[in-house]
Amino acid sequence: MVAVLVEVVSVTKKGQATIPKRLREKHGLKGKVLVEDVEEGVVFKPLPSPDEDFGSLKSVFEGKSSRQLLKETRREEFEKEKERMKRAGAAGL
Repeated sequence: MVAVLVEVVSVTKKGQATIPKRLREKHGLKGKVLVEDVEEGVVFKPLPSPDEDFGSLKSVFEGKSSRQLLKETRREEFEKEKERMKRAGAAGL
């Protein structure tokens, strides 16, 4: 059985509540947090810092730099535009 610690906090007229320090430290809550409305109530989740997210998409882009991705995308767009122009010319537009 897991022991659950419960704490009561006050909510001001403006809707503000102070999350106890030990819970903020335990869960890494600082600055801004994500707030989720779930069936059980409200859940606060730490927002990852930009430093933690840095490079998180490398696996998606196969380790290519943003410069490489941009160059490839521009090349693809140039080829598509060339093809469109060729079709427009053939159609007499």
